[in-house]
Amino acid sequence: MAVYGEAMGYRADLLEARRGYIATHVRRPGFRAVASLTSAGHLAGFGYGYVGAAGQWWHDQVWRALDQPTRRRWLTDCFEVVELHVRPPAQGHGLGAGQLRALLTMAENATTLLSTPEADEQTSRAWRLYRRFGFVDVLRDFRFPGDERPFGVLGRDLPLPAPGPTPPPSMPTPPPTRS
Repeated sequence: MAVYGEAMGYRADLLEARRGYIATHVRRPGFRAVASLTSAGHLAGFGYGYVGAAGQWWHDQVWRALDQPTRRRWLTDCFEVVELHVRPPAQGHGLGAGQLRALLTMAENATTLLSTPEADEQTSRAWRLYRRFGFVDVLRDFRFPGDERPFGVLGRDLPLPAPGPTPPPSMPTPPPTRS
């Protein structure tokens, strides 16, 4: 909860209210989670998601805001990235990208959606990360009940493309042989 609060800028009382919701998420179908640890074994970041379905709060909020063709496109077989956070001092070192890639690689759905607070896409690390991963706008300036900030709902198709080929390690050149 501390990493979540630091990354999102939430007050302690709001975090306590959300603790119960988060605890229920681990039982959802398709639940997947990742964590990044420091060299000392402390939590630097985490992420998780699950298969979205009718009756889930986030899914239903987004479903109501979309038209029928957009619902069909994005919500029919969707892995929801529910949380993806890195402590602010650990940001900018690839942890979020590694966590996001790991989560999306584990997902077995046709699409993925997430929401993130609206921000300047040029300066926000989160927005730059999602754009690098090919996320597109599904819904912008959306307000979830209980949070006064506007959010963007972003989506992309799955699976992720395979990472580019890794060049083989270079071998030292053998010394010339004498004939």
